[in-house]
Amino acid sequence: MAENFIVSARKYRPDTWESVIGQKHITTTLQSAIANQQVAQAYLFTGPRGVGKTTCARIFAKAVNGQLSKEMDELQFNIFELDAASNNSVDDIRNIVDTVRIPPQIGQYKVYIIDEVHMLSSNAFNAFLKTLEEPPAHAIFILATTEKHKILPTILSRCQIFDFNRIKVKDISEHLQHIAEKEQIVGSNEVFHVIAEKADGAMRDALSIFDQVVAFCGRELSYSAVIENLNVLDYDYYFKLTDQLIAEDIPGCLHLFNEILNKGFDGHHFISGLATHMRNLLVSRDAETIQLLEVADSVAIKYKEQAAKSDLRMLIKAMDIINDCDIHYRMSKHQRLLVELTLMKIASIPYNEREGEKKKFRLKPFRSQAAQPSPRVSPNAVTQNPAPSAPVPLAAKVEESAQVTLTTSKLGNQDMLKKAGLFRSVHAESASPKKTEGPTTNEEVIETASRTYTLTEIKTAWDQFTSEKLGHNMQIQTAFKVAELTLPANDLLRVGLPSETQSMYFNDARGDLGDFFRSQHDIRGIKFEIHILKPNEIKSTFKTEKQNFDDLVAKNPSIDLMRQKLGLQIDF
Repeated sequence: MAENFIVSARKYRPDTWESVIGQKHITTTLQSAIANQQVAQAYLFTGPRGVGKTTCARIFAKAVNGQLSKEMDELQFNIFELDAASNNSVDDIRNIVDTVRIPPQIGQYKVYIIDEVHMLSSNAFNAFLKTLEEPPAHAIFILATTEKHKILPTILSRCQIFDFNRIKVKDISEHLQHIAEKEQIVGSNEVFHVIAEKADGAMRDALSIFDQVVAFCGRELSYSAVIENLNVLDYDYYFKLTDQLIAEDIPGCLHLFNEILNKGFDGHHFISGLATHMRNLLVSRDAETIQLLEVADSVAIKYKEQAAKSDLRMLIKAMDIINDCDIHYRMSKHQRLLVELTLMKIASIPYNEREGEKKKFRLKPFRSQAAQPSPRVSPNAVTQNPAPSAPVPLAAKVEESAQVTLTTSKLGNQDMLKKAGLFRSVHAESASPKKTEGPTTNEEVIETASRTYTLTEIKTAWDQFTSEKLGHNMQIQTAFKVAELTLPANDLLRVGLPSETQSMYFNDARGDLGDFFRSQHDIRGIKFEIHILKPNEIKSTFKTEKQNFDDLVAKNPSIDLMRQKLGLQIDF
């Protein structure tokens, strides 16, 4: 009959201080306490799951009675374990309180291990307080929990608290390799690192995953089979994607993301992995931070090579963009588009750096590496039929088409092209002065008026904007209607408004007004100056806020009476 299988988490559970992995600071302290006879009456072991809390409690319970080195567990009856997840009532605690008074028959101490102690009810905690504060000399309590914040402060103050750390990837990987050698299982360093990373600092999880991949792969663990079984994205995908992002190859990025989705990976999982990859590239750039990189040695070499050709500012901006995607992913109704837009933004970072764009992020035009820039379109060539020429790449045709249709496109189309980075103003190019040779800067070029405007022309455009674009918002529309316009200079429009409130409403729409002026009436380079009108400057057809209030009081005097009783001062 075949031997019963024992899972690795039980078979290789530590039974000595030396076999505990990754908790040296705790095992050393507990050993010293026993050796110096400074054993406390109560301990609290807290930390993530699967890091050795219960294991250390059992080893301590044996060591404190001098039983750790013996094969036969003669003092097993001196160790009492209670799972508070299923035994959390007052009666369960009272049973402990009743038995704790009886001294041990053999040995010096009776040790009570209460696992998942945060699951105890409030009444159970209260029933336990007195015994925990003044236990018999022969009793030691060890409380273990993953959620220390749920335990009453009165319990915490009666215990020595030991915080268990997540186990490092390197320590888990080395321990797995040691177990694999004992079990005669073959695997590369990359295999054990992938398992260790998947375990997220928990040794018990790592051993469970190890059993799972052994059942899937047999006694030879191949890297490809392991990442397939664990649904882990290969490092190579992220290295290839980052090369495409650096090269501003947007189509390549989208194709690679599509390939990843076709393999069954979730978009959020992909974004999380990309964030980790960018973080690893960042820490790989400096010798002082490279120690924070927890990957196999062969992968670390790849990170160093790619980090050397990555721009620091691009990495930081990319991590910020990825973080925004991660935050909004769950709420997004079009999650794939959100990820694709994230990739396009990252690939456009070098483009925006070159363009010196500060205020508004623009997407780099879709152009393959081999494509040559399309010739600029002159204003006179818009209405002419161009002669046949050599084939032009599709992406270049899209950009050229966006320029040609500029004079006839509507406002919405222009806004869309601006957001795509494909919109260029033909008129602005012809009117603005040519750049002089010299060092380039990132300062934004200020648009200037390209011709002479009349106040009548501006008022016509103003009224059209008010009626066509502001019909849905009566407050802003009112602010535009009561405004008094003057043109003290060709590039300065002074907007007179009755109050600060109207000024606030105007500011809400001034950006759209400028776009409307440029797109619909070819009015460019106009700057707006807000002027708060004095009472004698306001037209008689429009009333000030004070006049409106006075009219309201005249109709209903009780309003002013209420204002006086409440001691209110109205700021007109």
